[in-house]
Order: sequence, then C-alpha cells, then structure tokens
Amino acid sequence: MELMSPATANLDGKWALVTGAARRVGASIARTLHGAGAGVAIHYRGSAAAAEALAAELDAQRPGSAFAVQADLLDAAALRAMVASTVARAGRLDVLVNNASSFYPTPLASVTEAQWDDLIGTNLRAPLFLSQAALPQLRASGGVIINLIDIHATRPLRDHPVYGAAKAALAMLTRSLARDLAPDIRVNGVAPGAVLWPDEGLAEGTRESILRQIPLRRTGAPEDIAGCVLYLVRDAGYVTGQIIAVDGGRSIGW
Repeated sequence: MELMSPATANLDGKWALVTGAARRVGASIARTLHGAGAGVAIHYRGSAAAAEALAAELDAQRPGSAFAVQADLLDAAALRAMVASTVARAGRLDVLVNNASSFYPTPLASVTEAQWDDLIGTNLRAPLFLSQAALPQLRASGGVIINLIDIHATRPLRDHPVYGAAKAALAMLTRSLARDLAPDIRVNGVAPGAVLWPDEGLAEGTRESILRQIPLRRTGAPEDIAGCVLYLVRDAGYVTGQIIAVDGGRSIGW
C-alpha cells in the first residue's frame, strides 16, 4: 500500500478515473490532475467527441497518459466493466473522482419514478458502486475518493427535492466511507456553489439574486473546483471525511 503523505505527495505514475469528464467541471478536473502528473481515464456517457478530443489533447502532452471510457452510470454492470477496463489499460487506479451528475427540477406535484431513478442513480448509486468496484485497486494503492456534492445538500433549492436529497445522501456516504475505508483510503467531498450557469441558461433576475447571496459577489470557475480536488488528492494526506465548500462564501451568506 502506497499511502500518499505530504512528504511524498506526487501524482507522477498515478492514475485517476474522473466521471463526467468530457465537459465543464469534469474536464477541468481531468486537465488539472493530468497537469500535476497523473494519468486520467475520462469517463463519458454520450459526449464521445468531446471526451475523445480531451483525451487526445492530454495524450499529446504526455503519450500514454489519457484515454476516454464510456459507461451509462445507471447500469451497475457497466460501472464494474468501466473500472475493470480502466485498470486493464492503466495498470492501476489511485484516484476516483465521482463528478458526473444529473440536475434538474422535480416539483413534488409532477415528480416521476423515472426522475427519482435517474437523480438518485447518478448522484448516489453510481458513486457508491463505483467505489465498491474500485475498492481493491484503491486499497492496494493507498488511494483517494473525491465526491462532487453541492452546497444545496444542506440548503434546499426550490423545486429540487430529489436532487437535494441525493446530494445530501452523497455527503453522508462520503463521511461513512471515510470512516469505513480508513486508514487505507481517504474519502473527501467538494461542494461547489455558483461555478457555471446551467447550459439552458438562467433569467437575468435569477442570476442577480444568486450573486447577491455570494459574499465574494462573483461566480467561480471550473478551475476553482479542480484546484480543490487537486489539493484533496495530492496535498491533504491527513484529511479525510471532509466536505469543502467552494462557493465564494455563499453557504454562509444567505
């Protein structure tokens, strides 16, 4: 077992699997870990072109250091197969970043079982069973699990009861696994605030309202989240079971 410590923290030769890494925050996490020396497996579900382009970009910088891997996170067998194929290609697995997430409103009057299955499946079930599938490799390498949570795991977002419940459960899963997997594996979480607006956009008034809730009076960038992930992976050898809010102070300001 190769537990990383402040004295030996180095990602050269280590490998990370990042879910939902083709675009947005996931792509920034993959780039940041790769820039720190790690090889990266870039998971995607449907964004094949973006994932393959990112893998080619990173592999051109350091041959043999990146590849894309496809899986539907709602398919338990696909989760196990993805971990197995990642280890087969990389030869090891040191870091699992559970970044992929479904996010959309589910007002109580209209929420469906399919929405429940999707939101719980991507935000909670997949991180649990990916962690299970990766357990032997992570235990052997003294590895790290990072879960992307949300500040709305503790502060409800209107009309998002299922998403909020899933992220709240993921926060507890993070702490539970940190307790259960220590001392071999460290498990931590990152809770983003307003980092990227939704792809479908937001009304100007809604944006202004959110910005008023942020003490730093601005949105963050994907690099802010990626930098926190890097800290928890590489530099925080004595940190486990923690969830760090990267939100410009919003979680204390509204």
